Formats: sequence, C-alpha cells, structure tokens
Amino acid sequence: MSDLFEGNQNVEEVLIEDSMRGSYLDYSMSVIVGRALPDARDGLKPVHRRILYAMNDLSLSHRSPYKKSARVVGDVIGKYHPHGDTAVYDALVRMAQDFSMKETLVDGQGNFGSIDGDNAAAMRYTESRMTKMAEELLEDLDKDTVDFVPNYDDSMTEPDVLPARVPNLLMNGSSGIAVGMATNIPPHRLDELVDALTLRIGNPSATIEDVMAKVQGPDFPTGGIIFGRKGITDAYMTGRGRIKVRAKTHIEEKRNKEVIVIDELPYQVNKSRLIENIAQLVRDKVIEGISEIRDESDREGMRVVIELKRDAMSDIVLNNLFKSTQMQVTFGIIMLAINNKEPKVFNLLELLDIFLNHRKTVVIRRTIFDLEKARARAHILEGLKIAVDNIDEVIKIIRASADDNEAKESLMSRFELSEIQAKAILEMRLRRLTGLEIEKIENELAELRLLIAELEGILKSEEKINEIIRNELIEVKEKYSKPRLTEIVDDYDDIDIEDLIPNEPMVVTITHRGYIKRVPVTQYEKQHRGGKGKTAVTTYEDDFIERFFISNTHDTLMFVTDRGQLYWLKVYKIPEGSRTAKGKAVVNLISLQADEKITAIIPTTDFNDDKSLVFFTQNGIVKRTNLSEYSNIRSNGVRAINLDDDDELVEAKIVTPETKWLFVATKKGMCIRFKVEDAREIGRVSRGVTAIKFKIKGDFVCGATTIENEEDELLMLSEKGLGKRTTASEYREQNRAGKGVISMKLTPKTGDVVGVVFVEDDKDLMCLTSAGKMIRVDMEQIRKAGRNTSGVKIVSVEAKDKVVSLAKCPKSDEPKDLDVVADENLEQIDNTLGLE
Repeated sequence: MSDLFEGNQNVEEVLIEDSMRGSYLDYSMSVIVGRALPDARDGLKPVHRRILYAMNDLSLSHRSPYKKSARVVGDVIGKYHPHGDTAVYDALVRMAQDFSMKETLVDGQGNFGSIDGDNAAAMRYTESRMTKMAEELLEDLDKDTVDFVPNYDDSMTEPDVLPARVPNLLMNGSSGIAVGMATNIPPHRLDELVDALTLRIGNPSATIEDVMAKVQGPDFPTGGIIFGRKGITDAYMTGRGRIKVRAKTHIEEKRNKEVIVIDELPYQVNKSRLIENIAQLVRDKVIEGISEIRDESDREGMRVVIELKRDAMSDIVLNNLFKSTQMQVTFGIIMLAINNKEPKVFNLLELLDIFLNHRKTVVIRRTIFDLEKARARAHILEGLKIAVDNIDEVIKIIRASADDNEAKESLMSRFELSEIQAKAILEMRLRRLTGLEIEKIENELAELRLLIAELEGILKSEEKINEIIRNELIEVKEKYSKPRLTEIVDDYDDIDIEDLIPNEPMVVTITHRGYIKRVPVTQYEKQHRGGKGKTAVTTYEDDFIERFFISNTHDTLMFVTDRGQLYWLKVYKIPEGSRTAKGKAVVNLISLQADEKITAIIPTTDFNDDKSLVFFTQNGIVKRTNLSEYSNIRSNGVRAINLDDDDELVEAKIVTPETKWLFVATKKGMCIRFKVEDAREIGRVSRGVTAIKFKIKGDFVCGATTIENEEDELLMLSEKGLGKRTTASEYREQNRAGKGVISMKLTPKTGDVVGVVFVEDDKDLMCLTSAGKMIRVDMEQIRKAGRNTSGVKIVSVEAKDKVVSLAKCPKSDEPKDLDVVADENLEQIDNTLGLE
C-alpha cells in the first residue's frame, strides 16, 4: 500500500499505537485541566468560573433583578464553554443549592431541586443572579489582577482564574472525576479557614499541627456528625483520608414506645432514597423493631420519624440503621487540584499557601493598576496646573495655531509637556478657569500624590501587603461567619452516646417482676418528713418495687444471673419514664438466655480496684473477684463465675474497704460469718472456694449478705412466716468452710429458712407466697430475738401456702419523696443531689 503514496510529500507514516497514545493523552489533559478538576487558587472548575463571569457580564449582582437561567446558560455556552447546555445548567443549579454548597454562589428563584433528589425545573422557568459571596470571588477583576486568555474561538477573552477574596476551594469543597484521577474536597467553615490563614500570615513557620488547631475539620451544609479525627488528620497531613459521617438523631417517647427522629443526614445522602431503603430492609426483616416511617420535614428543617415497636430498643435499631443504610457513610477525602496547569494532591498547609500566594499576586497587581491610574491622573493634573498658571500664554499659543496638531506641538515645546498633557489642555473647558475649579485641581493633585506615595510604599513592603490580605480576610470573616453545622467527635472507635448525655441524678426503680425505669430526681420535689409523697410507679397487682436507688446517668448497673453470667447496663440506657409509668421489662434491655433469671442487680459509679464483687452459690461456694475485672463487658455479657452443673447463683454483692464480714445462711437453719479476707480475690473465670459445709443432707444456701459492723442486724424468715431480727455479733465469727452455727431454730411449724436480708428500718419487707400473694411488713415492727430461736409470727400464711421469697422495698410501693428514707440514706442522697 505504501507504493500508492510513493513520491507524495504530504503523507507521513504513523504507528497507530503512537497516534492513539498521543490522542488519549491530549484528551486526558483536556479533561483534567479544562473540565473536571478545580483550580487550587479560586477553587472553581472552568464551567463554574465561566458561569460567574457570564453573570458578571450581564451585571447580575445580588442587588440586580433576576434573569432567566436560560439567558445565563446561553451566554456561557455561546461565549466561553463549548459544551452542552445541560452540563452548564446542572452546574448552575448545584451552585444555588444550600444543601450542596456551604456558601451558595448563585441566588436562584424557582425550583432548584431538593435534598430528596428532585430535579430542578427547566432553565426556561428558573431565574438566577449572583450571591454576595460570588461577588467576593469577582472583586477587583477589572483591575488587571488576573490573566485573561482567549475563549474557544479566539473572539474574546475570559479570566484564567478569579481574584477570589475567600478560600473557596476549602470553603465550598469540590468533587470531580477526571481521567485516572479524582478529587473529593469537603467544605469547611470560613471563619476557621480565615483564622488559619491569618495565623500563617503572622507566622510563616507555622506547622500543619498549628494550622489544624484552627481548622477543626470539615463542616458539611447538611450537618451530621463526624466520628474520629484520624481521617481528618490524615487528609490534612497527606491530602488523603477517610472520615465516617453519621446522621444526627434524637429519641422521643410516644405512647410508651420509643421514636427515632433523624434531624440531619450525612452530606450528599438522598433523603427519599434513604427512607425507601429503610422500608425495604424492614420488609426484608434485615432490620427489626420498626413499625412505621414518616417524613415530617418542612421549611423549618428535616424530621424523619422512625416509630419503634413496643419491645424494641432504640440503641439496637439505631446501630442496625447505621450499619445497613446511608445514615452512616464514609467520605473519602482527596485534596487534588490544579496548580500551574498540573494536577497534584495537596496537604492543608500547601492549599492555604497557594491561596495566600494568589492573594498576594492579586494585591500586588491591583496596587500596580491603582498606582498607574493615579500616576496617569496626576500627570494630567500637573499639565492642567501648568496651563492654569500660564493661561494667557496658553490661550495666545492656541489662537496663533492653525489646527489642533500645531497647537499641541507648540504647547509641548513651550512648557515641556507630554502629548497626553497637551491634549488634556486642549480639551479643557473654560469653566476649569474659575477660582473654585483651580482649587479643586490643586486639592485632587495633592490627594493623588499622597495616594501614589502610599501605593508605592505598599509595593516596597511585603509586611504591608500581608496586612492588606489579613484585613480583607478578617472583613470577609465578619461578614459571612456562621456557626458550625457538623459535629466532630474525637475518636470513632471509642465513641459512646454517653459523651452526648448530661450526667444527671436519676431515681432508678426495679420491680419484683423485672420492670425497670429511671425518673429525673427533679420530678420528686423535696418534702418535709411525713409528707404524702408522689406516686412513683404504677405496678401490676402482683408486683411491687423491689429495689430503688439514686444513680447518675453515667453510672453502671451490673446484672448477675443464676447461671453466673454478668451483664452491664448504663443508667442512661434505661428508658426514662414519668413517675407513674410501669417501666420496661429488663429482659428487653440485656441479652438474657431462655429461662435465665436475674439474681442480683448491683449499681456502681466506678470499677476501682479497691472494690471487689463477691458471689454466693446454692452449693455453698463463695468467690471474690476484683471489680476492675468487670470494667469491659460485651453485649452478651461475661462469665462472672464458673458454676457446677448442679449449682446456681444465689446472691452477689459489692465489697468495699468498709466491709468486714461475709454472711451465708442455709435452708436448714445454719449460717456462717467469716472475714472478707478469708475469701481471697481470684480471677473472673474461676469457680471459687467453699464458704460453708452442709451439716444436713439436702441443705443448700438460701441467702447471703455483707456486714460492716457487729451492731448491724440481720432478718431471717421461714416458710411459715416466722422470723426475727438478730444482731450480727450473735453469730460468732468462724473460719471459712466451717459447718457454721444455728441461725434459726426450725420446727414443723416454722418450715425451712427462706432467706436473709440486712435490716434497714426505712424499708418494708415484701414476702411472696407460693399462692402468689404479696405481703408487706414494716421492718420496725419486727421484734429482735436471739440466734437460736424461732422468732415471732411475721407473716400469716394459710396451711397449704408458704413463703417462697423475700425482698426489701421502700416504705411505700415507691420512693414518695427524698426525705422518707433513713437518715444515713438521706445524707447520701442529699450529697448526691446537692440538697441542704
């Protein structure tokens, strides 16, 4: 085939791979530089810059009337941007969306889309103009501050970059995909950026760490919560990082059910698509516990309501939503931009320096422009002043001249004027010869000479240039500063909702049937002793408050079960209810196994190693473990004690430095009191040691407690309702693992021992019988008796009935007020609440 072209000088042989490589590289650079990536100086891609410049040509300032968006788009594609009108209009629309831009650059009138993903109306229906912020980007454009380049057909020029008085690249961010590279820069707060820039101006040696003390992190227009500073630090240090952004939510209560309300969404998440996704996951049973989803958003703000089923836990549902939906997204930061026609990934300090260098160039070029203009005007005024001072001779020369050129040449020759000055004299009107006009010329000339000196001083001093940049940045900050929208949490891995919850005192009540709730103590007004109090809970007929205590929201409850498993529950995770609410079943708050029963609930404010947790089992085993070993609990609990197959946990108590003895009682009326130190501390996953050896076959431990003073009293109760209060000193101290002493004299009329409790005169004794009856007894009315006695009749039970369990409860069914407890408890509560 080459023979066909032999002798033809216009034909050149090219390898197809070389041609394709060259063409593709040209195309790549065109996309990179001319379309997809922003300039590091003004933060704009070419299409955005051309839209603003076209609007400036149309005089569409923020004070001007709106013009049809189609008019703007037409000018852009006709003069500067040789691409489709859809691409230009889409860019214009995004610049007007307050959920897309931190600071909008286009003021739109009409339908410009929504966060639900609704499209904007056609360009023929919408109108637009620039915002005040856009004008800050164009400020001083007419003062030769930037280079102008030919447009696509060389018929006119357009700016290569805008002067940009604000750091737009970091303020509004940018995203785009070029060929082989992409950028994804998040938006930031303007005032934080200005603080960082002014720091850099005042201290050129400032490090990235210094700058990061000013710039906390991204601030998205849609708010949300950023978890973890590591991704932010990586991005600012290297130009690349990954941050997790989560929706901002709060919990409400409606008809005894919890409701999750979404207040803010992660940046660029489509609200309606998110709602559809959640609904589909609920239908597919990927997420359970949701009964209804509603979008109640309005002009006041976002409000997506997720109603939960009655037994659903908001924390669990929320975690599933974050895991399975765009309520939590990962934002990959890539700070890539164009500088000197080359794409590069920059760190935070480099981007700030590029902007400052750009502003320095703009200020210098603007100063030179103003200086040249002032000098030109002063030059003319100096010529006019010469003419006024020699007006008679000037008039004589002009009258003697044949034409303008001759007059001009004569004036230039006679008074050593420039051509410009001579021309100005010839064009001078006669009214300039009045005394007032002459004075104006002299005053204007004097002012211009001062201005020229000032402008020359600026150009000679880098310090003055920096001061001008600094003052302009502070002026912009004062005009446009806004509060932070996106919250930043320090450590994603360690984040806990506790950080967002105030540590406030709560009254926590737990009923015998396992219903739990918390109520702010503020709902219980302090009353004088003998006050009627306030209803604290509405219980079922066969239920009563078994435990009540004052705990702060950040305190921890430890639930120990009969299988030796220990579960954690923060007080703030207990549903908050009204004084009369029944509460929530505790089985819905912790992950109990089938038929697993709670045997002890222990509140603690800390897990200090000066405390320990002691366990008592039916088979007479005692185990004491340092409390610090239970400071990290998994959602499914941890093994608190290893139990034998035929053994069950009876009781668990916290041992403090004040605790001196442990007390164990058995079903057949035996008991043992031994020193705490006799049960030395052992590891968490262990069996324990023998507390008591059973003297009678078939005997087992039915109750246990701790003792601080020998004057403390213990209450024993038998199956037939007989019981007694006995001072702890009557049970002589023994070594651990002994057979113990008689705790209660048992007969067929008494039945076996049901249990033992520590006596508190401010508490009532609640007894449950095998027939399901609840009997309340005032502890103060129970008579003291010796160790080896049967006691007195405390509870009347029918012949075939018997007492099966006992517990303490406040004097009434609930804590009626904070003064109705005993003096020692009152002092503790008063100290907690700061009451006098």
